[in-house]
Amino acid sequence: MVQLIADRRDIDFVLYEQFKVEELTQHEKFAEFNKKTFDLIIKEARNLAVKEILPTFAEGDREGVRLENGQVKVPACFHRAYRLFKEGEWTAMVADPELGGQGLPYCISQAASEYLVGANYAFTLYGVVGHAAGELVEIYGTEEQKRLFLKKMYTGEWSGTMQLTEPQAGSDVGALTTAAVKNPDGTYSITGNKIFITAGDQDLTENIIHPVLARIEGAPRGSKGISLFLIPKIWVNEDGSLGEPNDIVCTGLEEKMGIHGSSTCSMALGSQGKCRGLLLGEENKGMRAMFYMMNVARLAVGFIGFISGSAAYMYALNYARERLQGKDLDSIMDTEAAQVPIIRHPDVRRMLLWMKAHVEGMRSFIYLIDSLIDRQTCCTDETEREYNQGLIDLLTPVVKSYCSDRGFEICVEAIQVYGGYGYTREYPLEQLLRDCKIASIYEGTNGIQAMDLLGRKLGMKGGIVFMNFMQEIQKITGQAKEISGLAQMADRVDEAVNRLGEVAMHLGKTAMSPDLKVAFAYAKPFLDVMGDVCMAWMLLWRATIAVPKLEKLAGGLDPKVRHAKAAKNKDAAFYEGQLQSARYFINSILPMTMGKMNAIQAGDPAVVEIPESAFGG
Repeated sequence: MVQLIADRRDIDFVLYEQFKVEELTQHEKFAEFNKKTFDLIIKEARNLAVKEILPTFAEGDREGVRLENGQVKVPACFHRAYRLFKEGEWTAMVADPELGGQGLPYCISQAASEYLVGANYAFTLYGVVGHAAGELVEIYGTEEQKRLFLKKMYTGEWSGTMQLTEPQAGSDVGALTTAAVKNPDGTYSITGNKIFITAGDQDLTENIIHPVLARIEGAPRGSKGISLFLIPKIWVNEDGSLGEPNDIVCTGLEEKMGIHGSSTCSMALGSQGKCRGLLLGEENKGMRAMFYMMNVARLAVGFIGFISGSAAYMYALNYARERLQGKDLDSIMDTEAAQVPIIRHPDVRRMLLWMKAHVEGMRSFIYLIDSLIDRQTCCTDETEREYNQGLIDLLTPVVKSYCSDRGFEICVEAIQVYGGYGYTREYPLEQLLRDCKIASIYEGTNGIQAMDLLGRKLGMKGGIVFMNFMQEIQKITGQAKEISGLAQMADRVDEAVNRLGEVAMHLGKTAMSPDLKVAFAYAKPFLDVMGDVCMAWMLLWRATIAVPKLEKLAGGLDPKVRHAKAAKNKDAAFYEGQLQSARYFINSILPMTMGKMNAIQAGDPAVVEIPESAFGG
């Protein structure tokens, strides 16, 4: 079977060989599962994705969403797919089964999502944001709110949103003007306007529960005076039945570059003076709850970037194996020589290996975070929990920014592999590119992620968390130095991580000096090089697992023997691929990363010093 969307063999490698997810079944929380059930769940997700969701990808893009008589209509093909998506209990895979979830580890949920989200993420956004909103209710809601909303949100019967942005308050959330006034019955009257609201309205579910940021009358200015409210599209009565429509409506749809099947709405709250909401959590503590949701969403957005790149790579790889064009360079002067698949051409191979290395590195990087979250679930030692959470917090902006940027770049490269055909709608690459781009923008632009990394995350606990991160990499380099053929690559990764530490210290000092703006001008380049170092870490880690197995399969590591074995044995071919991905990235890309780090530390202030008038125009 031709691999679509994702490489199942690579997923299995990450799950069972790198992160040993099967060990989770030894813990009470996951005791009902085993490898067989994990595999079955991933297989069923793939079947649903390929058979039912993938056909909606191009059709949903062509049809798009529309606003009719105040109701958003999603593409017609989404309805059957969503019904099957909901019936299969894919809307809340990690949630407690008593609340409508499957109770899966995050790693397994991610593996299933590679197919479900990768097939058409404009479609799956309706379920994803609903689950994320449900998490807010589970964590911060009262028992009554959980009773009324949670199970129906987790089962996908109802959906949800995330309403932060206003015309004058995008990244500067503290500037919002949406107002809340407390009513005698304990509800709040809400008035205001929100924009760029994903799934703000749709006709897939009978109700939508909107978490909305607003400022209670008399609350402090800025982010400290913001509260969070639950505003149902249709009011929910005390017995759980649906009441009257609430005064929250979609007033317009954004005409976007991509994700045409996803409704991006402008919302009016209380335009008729009848919008009611329930306080979620404490007054003036809304940003704490919303930051939780935003961090979850940022990891999800990094995943979207990665899976877009994964799908683009799969398409490009399959095309390169089938497309006949040109002669092999060894036979270029032979007029009788036959055309060869373009995968034989060095430049195409370069593009494919660049994509392969990044896709595999990002997959391991994302599953690392999932593995840390799963460990948190099973861990009882507070010191270990704090250690793991520190790594999650530090790496979240890197996952979001790096994976969304590289995912887009992989889509660009994949189009190049297709040549002119990649630029047409006959093939899926141009849509993947358009759909993927938003990932680097929403849930906080990648520039904001870089500011978060430099301004908040590097200095956590006096820099101890960043030091822990470096030590995690050095554990792998230490292992690699004991494995035949990996010592030199390990030395290069060690050099890179030590250099990263020096640059981080330099930027931190600069950020505390009068050259503050110069430091933040290099925040995004720093995040990018940190992402590159993470890729080198992940790929070397993969190689430490693959090389001993390859050596055993091939009866040695002589290149000719290895390659001969790889031609006949799928496992040998896979492990050879892991070695070559690591070799390519560490020897060909990481040296360029070192040059970028030199430039960051040099810190030329041109970005800050150029007069506005000198930009031209």
